This record gives sequence, C-alpha cells and structure tokens, in this order.
Amino acid sequence: MVWTRNDTLAREEEKSFFKEGLHGEEKSPMWIACLDLEGVLIPEIWVSLAARTGIVALARTTRDNPDFGDLMGQRMALLDTHGLKLADIQAVVAEMAPLDGAPAFLDWLRARAQVVLLSDIFYELTAPLMRQLGYPTLLCHHLECDEQGRVSAYRLRQPHAKRQAVRAFQGLNFRVVAVGDSYNDAEMLAQADAGIMFRPPDRMVREFPNFPVARDYDELRRRIDGSCE
Repeated sequence: MVWTRNDTLAREEEKSFFKEGLHGEEKSPMWIACLDLEGVLIPEIWVSLAARTGIVALARTTRDNPDFGDLMGQRMALLDTHGLKLADIQAVVAEMAPLDGAPAFLDWLRARAQVVLLSDIFYELTAPLMRQLGYPTLLCHHLECDEQGRVSAYRLRQPHAKRQAVRAFQGLNFRVVAVGDSYNDAEMLAQADAGIMFRPPDRMVREFPNFPVARDYDELRRRIDGSCE
C-alpha cells in the first residue's frame, strides 16, 4: 500500500503516540483513544430534545442518573406520554452541530492515535452528527420502533459495553486513553490505562478524585499528551 500525505500531516505523524511502536521499538506503546460522544464532542441529544419540546424531565442525563436502564425507562415513558416518535428526535438531531472546537480536536487526536467513540447513544440518532465529525468509528446501541414509529425498546450492544470495549483493546496489546464526562463513563475510565474526565459535574470530580479533569479542549490535549508519553 502506498501512502501519500502533505507536509503538515507528515509533521503530525512525527508526534504520533504509536509511531515508534509500529516500527518495532518496545519503548513506545500503541495507543487507542476511546471517547464518549455526548458531552465530549456533541451536545446532549436528550437535553436538546427537552429544550425543543419543553418537557423538562427529558433533560436528565447520565450526569444526573448513573443508572442507564432506569434513565432509559423514564425517557421511553415520557416519549410515550407525549406522543413523541423516533422521527421527532431525529428532527432535533438534524439541526444540531458538534461542540465548538470538537472537529478540530478530533482531527488533532486522529493524527496521534487510533480513535474510537464509545457511547450510550443510539445508531438511529447519530447520522447527521457523525457526518459533521467525519464519520469516526462509533460503538453504541440500537433503538427499536413499532409500526407507527414510536420507540418501543432499546437494545444494548452488550452489558458494560464501554468497559468491555476498552478491555478488548487492551487484550489486543493496545494501551487505552479514555475520555468521558458522565457516570456511565466511570467504568471505562477506570479500565483504561489513562482516564480523563472532560467537563464533568462537580460531584463527579469529588467522587472520582483519581481522574484528572479537563475543562476545555486545550487542556484536554495537554492531559492526553501527558498521559500517553
């Protein structure tokens, strides 16, 4: 395979976390960056839906409720009560954009490590935002709908999916740096070789003092560089 790249990309390659490892030098490990999606690269979809519909309870996320199953049960009940269908959620997503600075940060990170998004979002909601982010690799879940287009169930890819993905990458002899912002990321951050919280709620900072915190993308770049030397 013949690779071509411009000078800028060539310079970025020189700073790659795994460059030396690819050339067989054991002193440089091969890294994968595992990122949460909502709150790290894009706004919270359910918060945006709550703002559009005025249904305040839909704004609850895994930053508020660490029990994802309980949270999804509440969401599905609210969708049913208010007659909202999958198409209504998709219409909100179609008008959303990544967080300011997220595409540039993702480009920076891709030049340094393999990147995989590990999210509790659902594939049926992601297309417009994935297009704006350049179609990164995303491992998440599925929604199921009835014949009227109402959300009838959700299907997890697997239990503890984020932690299991990190563990699997480590089993392939990668080291993992993980970034998340919510309680449902805690297992992933703990399993990773380096876990970083990005703009977490204050109570998470108190409850997980072992994870370094980044409040903006510049600080997150520095945290990743420092963790993956």
